[in-house]
Amino acid sequence: MSEQPVVAVVGAGFSGLLTALRLLLAPEGPRVLLIEKGPRFARGAAYSTASPHHLLNVRATNMSALVEQPSHFLDWLSAEGVAAPDKAFVTRDRYGQYLQSLLREATAEAGPGRLTLDHDGVVAIEPSGDRWSLNMAMGRTLVADAVVLALGNLPPSPPDGFDEALLCSPRYVADPWAWDGPVELGGGEVLLLGSGLTAIDVALTIDDARPDVRMVAISRHGLLPRTHGDALPAAGAGAPAGTPGQVLAEVRRRAAADWRGAIDGLRPHVQAIWRGWDVAQRQRFLRHLRPWWNVHRHRLAPEVAKRIDDFQESGRLTVLSGRIQGLALRPDGVEVTWTPRGEGAPRVRRVAQVVNCTGPRGELDGSEGSLIGRLMASGLVRPDACRLGVDVDARSRLVGASGHAAESLFAVGPLTRGQFYEITSVPDIRLQAADCADSILNMLAVKGRIGGEPAGAMASAERLADDLASFIDEAIAELDVELGSLKFARRIRNAWELRGRRAALGEIALWLDERREKGRR
Repeated sequence: MSEQPVVAVVGAGFSGLLTALRLLLAPEGPRVLLIEKGPRFARGAAYSTASPHHLLNVRATNMSALVEQPSHFLDWLSAEGVAAPDKAFVTRDRYGQYLQSLLREATAEAGPGRLTLDHDGVVAIEPSGDRWSLNMAMGRTLVADAVVLALGNLPPSPPDGFDEALLCSPRYVADPWAWDGPVELGGGEVLLLGSGLTAIDVALTIDDARPDVRMVAISRHGLLPRTHGDALPAAGAGAPAGTPGQVLAEVRRRAAADWRGAIDGLRPHVQAIWRGWDVAQRQRFLRHLRPWWNVHRHRLAPEVAKRIDDFQESGRLTVLSGRIQGLALRPDGVEVTWTPRGEGAPRVRRVAQVVNCTGPRGELDGSEGSLIGRLMASGLVRPDACRLGVDVDARSRLVGASGHAAESLFAVGPLTRGQFYEITSVPDIRLQAADCADSILNMLAVKGRIGGEPAGAMASAERLADDLASFIDEAIAELDVELGSLKFARRIRNAWELRGRRAALGEIALWLDERREKGRR
């Protein structure tokens, strides 16, 4: 066996940490280089906050970082003395502590040299033969056999009508996740651009630091995230099929009795539904249904929702629907020109500070000078068709300008929304991290760089897998064998794309067993 290969994971938030941990589980796997430019490993933007009011948006029940141990986080909370952890909405700081404990355990248990933590930034990634050179911010160059981009959420895009003078002004906050809170700017309101989960976080941050400050949130629809109810089993009615309009009609039908259960029952199927739509259907969903989906799917802990209600009732927070037409820096604040929803005449409002809470940027055109921008310029990366992030294939391999997926360049987490859509929550990312790690291990085994299956056997398995994938693609229109609510071939393809080769072969074996059983009757 050749020298032990290296996998560089760029970003040590949740996505990067989970991918690194999965790679370390392979006894004869590669060395893992976990790179983080931020102040702390295993935190990321979501879990860096220390505020006791920043809670997870879901109960702790489904927050295990380990696919095979669904109660792992609950067990950790119990060991930490948390009462009734299955019913708790714990703080994000607490979850960050949990992730750091996983990193400490991995560091202690990994064999000599298996895991290296590198506190630096990556400024460029370039091909180097069949490997990759990573140019670091401190001037070093690292070499890896495979690279995983786990960059988390990109900062929001500046709004239309933006006054360039605001860019250098303390009155504008471009990245709310890197913001320490409001400063004294002569009084006046703070404008939140957006009214989703990011705006909720910012409102809580402002209240912690300056409870006297009034806030106004403006978004296209003026929608706030809904609230979690009692913990009830999700409705298990299977995946609705059809166009976005048909799926919406079916969800409305199911929601008549319990809308939360109907939404939660869709959770296992969202990626399959998204990937079953063509580009035009996806864009139609994004234009018309995404705001409504977001506020019902990504809900608030009851304690947080109660505080937001109190803010509104006391006049501390006003939520408006409309479109921002312009933001201009003035000597005494920021002049906001906006048009209320349903009206034609613009209005003007003066605020002390503006915080961009429009959510993660998907558009990559504004990434010049960043790592993503350089990868785009070199043709190694391209935007996905809906411009939600980078383009990847079903195995999380980055697709370049040529339209081909790189064999050993991957991305995980929110950057891959265009392929998976729902890829921001723990249950989705932990599955993607496991599948991505499996793809990397298979690739390295085929090249004979790690132990396990002989390279020849792995190559044969890869050929068999490729033949099976071609058969599925060719037969998808002809096969008409019903299993549940999906055609057999589509069910296999969904398993293949979402959970990997073994899952697809498992679906085939299940179908064959059912056919044999029917034949005996």
